Amino acid sequence: MTDKTAVLAALAKVTMPDGKTSLAGSGALSEIVIHQGKAYFSISVPASAVAASEPLRKAAEIAAKGVEGIASALVTLTAEKAPQPAATQKPAAAPAGVKTAVEGVRHIIAVASGKGGVGKSTTSCNLALSFAAMGLKVGVLDADIYGPSMPKLFAIHGRPTLAGGRVLNPMEGYGVKVMSIGFLVDEEAAMIWRGPMVISAIQQMLREVAWGELDILVVDMPPGTGDAQLTMAQNVPLAGAVIVSTPQDLALIDARRGVAMFRKVEVPILGVVENMSTFICPSCGTRHDIFGHGGAMAEAERIGVPFLGEIPLAMTIREKSDAGLPVVVSEPEGPHAKAYRAIAEKVWSTLASGGVRKAGPRIAFD
Repeated sequence: MTDKTAVLAALAKVTMPDGKTSLAGSGALSEIVIHQGKAYFSISVPASAVAASEPLRKAAEIAAKGVEGIASALVTLTAEKAPQPAATQKPAAAPAGVKTAVEGVRHIIAVASGKGGVGKSTTSCNLALSFAAMGLKVGVLDADIYGPSMPKLFAIHGRPTLAGGRVLNPMEGYGVKVMSIGFLVDEEAAMIWRGPMVISAIQQMLREVAWGELDILVVDMPPGTGDAQLTMAQNVPLAGAVIVSTPQDLALIDARRGVAMFRKVEVPILGVVENMSTFICPSCGTRHDIFGHGGAMAEAERIGVPFLGEIPLAMTIREKSDAGLPVVVSEPEGPHAKAYRAIAEKVWSTLASGGVRKAGPRIAFD
């Protein structure tokens, strides 16, 4: 296995824009991760110098790939604006990242959950396919960098092609455009990335992809309420968020945090979905509420957000998802597909009516 010391030595020969300092000794270099012949690292630069730093990024990429045993390198630029002195901060000031629309995309929605394991990615996939079944032009951004699921759910293999420069063409499955870090790294690769690298990757997959004209872009968010969610809220004019939860109290506690986070950054809540709502035994027809039932509906009523519907705990959904045959396309007339379509219709009705349309969210500093 290639020692990252060799990569660091190669990067010591790359000069920073000042013409004197080496990249390796500049303090701008993140931890170098090497996995199966691929090198991953980021370079921190001032926000005002991102465009001018592209030659530096390219030079670092070439240097890393020149090391014996390194077949490819993924190098990203990360940037943060320096905070204002306390005396000059304004309570209502916009955050460092100005929220700009993604060209050609009418609506961007986040599908989120307070915790993992509640079926958020499966819900994102089937909602996107439901939108497409309604005749809409749809894209999916898999923003879960540590656990990308869309390549498997859509049964998409291969690598994206370049549209020109650094812009990638999205992959496509069942008529939906899809972008995921899973198309760019090996399936078994461990994404040992710090927050800035994750944020940079999400931004690049969002803005350096030739999405074309889309009615709706579904963003499958990582679980939780961390940097990735805040970055999306700060930099992208989200039309709203769909919160996915299972019925039991432990999941609902985290779902409440998700709702609170999006409200804090002024992203409208499109509604709550109760996933794994109930189980009907295929042999005897007996109903079993394995995770409870109705908890998400009660919570939605309590906090004053729409309840979008229930998706059962069903072997068919799991089996079809694992096989890359989501139920909305493989069993379009089945009850599960109809449940997903009913939720998608409610979401689209809200978006089309403009009921939740707001100016881009902002974070105010007290």
